Amino acid sequence: MTVSYPHRRLRTRVRPALAGLVATVLAAGVLAGCSERGGPEQSLDAFLAGWRSGHLDAVGFVDPTGARLPAAEVAKEIKDLSGELAATPPNLRRTGDAEVTRNVATATIRVEWALPGKATWAYDRPVRLRQGDDDQWQVIWEPQVMQEQLTEGDRLALRRVPAARAGVLDAAGQPIVAPRPVVRVGLQPSEVTDVTALTTQLDAAFKRVKPPITPPVDLSDLPKRLSDANPDAFVEVVTLRDEAYRQIRPRIYDLPGTKFRSEKLDLAPTREFARALLGSVDEAQADDIAAHPDRYARGDLVGHGGLQGRYDERLRGTPGITVLIRRPVPDSTQPPTETEVFRHAPQPGQALKTTLDVATQNAADAALRGEKRRSALVAVRISDGAVLAAANGPGAAGENLAFTAQVPPGSTFKMVSALGLLDRGAVTADATVDCPKNLTVDGRPFKNSDDFVLGKVPFRTDFAKSCNTAFASLAPKLGTDGLAQTARTLGLESSWDLGADAFTGKVSANGSPVEQAAAAIGQGTTVVSPLAMAGATAAVARGRFAQPKLVLDPAPEKPAAAGPQLKAESVEPLKAMMRQVVTAGTASALADVPGGPVYGKTGTAEYDNNPAHTHAWFVGWRGDVAFAVFVEQGGSSAASAVPISERFLRALPRS
Repeated sequence: MTVSYPHRRLRTRVRPALAGLVATVLAAGVLAGCSERGGPEQSLDAFLAGWRSGHLDAVGFVDPTGARLPAAEVAKEIKDLSGELAATPPNLRRTGDAEVTRNVATATIRVEWALPGKATWAYDRPVRLRQGDDDQWQVIWEPQVMQEQLTEGDRLALRRVPAARAGVLDAAGQPIVAPRPVVRVGLQPSEVTDVTALTTQLDAAFKRVKPPITPPVDLSDLPKRLSDANPDAFVEVVTLRDEAYRQIRPRIYDLPGTKFRSEKLDLAPTREFARALLGSVDEAQADDIAAHPDRYARGDLVGHGGLQGRYDERLRGTPGITVLIRRPVPDSTQPPTETEVFRHAPQPGQALKTTLDVATQNAADAALRGEKRRSALVAVRISDGAVLAAANGPGAAGENLAFTAQVPPGSTFKMVSALGLLDRGAVTADATVDCPKNLTVDGRPFKNSDDFVLGKVPFRTDFAKSCNTAFASLAPKLGTDGLAQTARTLGLESSWDLGADAFTGKVSANGSPVEQAAAAIGQGTTVVSPLAMAGATAAVARGRFAQPKLVLDPAPEKPAAAGPQLKAESVEPLKAMMRQVVTAGTASALADVPGGPVYGKTGTAEYDNNPAHTHAWFVGWRGDVAFAVFVEQGGSSAASAVPISERFLRALPRS
């Protein structure tokens, strides 16, 4: 006879001639199971498919004692045991044929759970099967089939392990955001004697902090918060940087009920420090989680805006994950025990290296501190193009105007127009160019600020005094696209890759005679950003355009190519004229600023059809630092942009 499965009961009497052979086979005890139809492998494969799908009707089950188990009961227990992993069943496969001992087969399966964060929890488990009286193989079910430590009533659970967020580094390689001392100002309700008087005193003290607390501390709900709190509670009012607290400590320390807690928080050097450029780091908001449920969870830190938002994935790293077995305890009032069975360690974030210089950024922020209008200041190192500072005034409300504003440059663009005229030999610094009160181009009147008249003066004087009519009269000598061509040699309109969004300008070209005249004085359709003008100014000071750079690591993939070497016979007279702007022109307020000669160009830019509505500009350099100042609706540059420039230069460290 033919024996398909030697472990089965033989249905016919074994002839004596075969008795020795059968005895030898049975004595061996263990045989590799066959993979023919109906073998243990078929039942095991059906079990694995049913485990994953949740449908086990095609599989028979018994418990370790041999008692039959309903398939539906096993399916429910698998789902219950899976706990927080139930929605993502594991990948399952048999790793070889079963080994059979009498009527029991044992096979090994590979279990692979796909966990959040692209982690995989994989392990091998033995599965036993028993052959029943009907010759069918039944899975011997127990919780340990799923995982060796599982028992009845357990649940698998996940715990997210946050990764350490990396920092944004300054030019010296130090974290811009670092632990800094703060003081939490609070109140103990039981010690407050007069809520109204206390609120008034606190409000007055907070308003004395310089720079002002933004937004102001709202104390309107303080009485209610005190009445709702426990008598000995610490009701927090505000958290102040240590330097701000010290300003008002004498005013608040002895007030009835005040309490103070000193600690450290991760903060930038100042409240304003490159705030719009850097962005912020906050706990994950509902819309963050809704947009990226596989990336964020409650309590995660998420970068919003600026460099923190743009490089969030790099900075935040990859969270880790642990798999726990939660086991109920007899005392139902106590939480279940937790046993860690798998850990995928978090991968810390990678730092972001920038060119920002703390001292220069502090000087820029301080220069804009008192400006309530939207404003910006960008500083670029001339020698290598490094962006040293990108400041936005309090009125910018978090918008990075320094990099992304698209506004007319006004008379600062005469720097570009003058370079174009000098390049083409259309004029020299000493050539006489008339500066009348008014000039009409194709019926469009052009006039000078405050209707001044210079008459026939050297071109350098027209530049220093910012004569609109002189430049408008010279516009035809630039040709229809000459201004745009010159602007491109200074990096404007180029595609810059410096690691942050930036607008590099759009320069008027091929316009009508009226448009050409307007473009020559920075009006018409020409628009720029402060960064673009700082980069162009640095190019003049350097004698060649080099793209400003901000993020060093990771290095931008496609920085703009360096520009052509500027003609010495053009750029040197231009530099001299920009020095004259300070010594005898529209920026004479900067003439006595210490630290070396200052070069520059003022600008007042009309932004609508009302000549009284103007933005204010100043671009220039001192030593190795070029910069641009912009004040939206700033009026005269002498009244806004130039004083800001002076504050910046006086605060700027001198090399």
